[in-house]
Amino acid sequence: MGQLPVDVRASLRFFAFYLANGTIDVDLLDGIDYRPALFQFGSPLEQVFAIYGNVLQVDASGQVLNEAEAQYRAAQWIRSYCDPGYQVEPPFRAWETELHGP
Repeated sequence: MGQLPVDVRASLRFFAFYLANGTIDVDLLDGIDYRPALFQFGSPLEQVFAIYGNVLQVDASGQVLNEAEAQYRAAQWIRSYCDPGYQVEPPFRAWETELHGP
């Protein structure tokens, strides 16, 4: 098996940068410093990456098709984790939050 396509690797790199920098969807997460909540324990951060990876779509040539949507869905989960009063719309479907692997 080969490597992930360059476009996918770049998308993941930017997502990780924005996440660590506190700038994932600044409109949705305005005023919420989610980093301490996510980085203290691994499971919340793991869920954020699972959602991003599950929602991300790639075409046959390896080009990312919906980077903004994948980031937004991950940001919605972050917001709901940090703000219990926030309602995710539309609600997450099971495949979006599924954790893969051993």
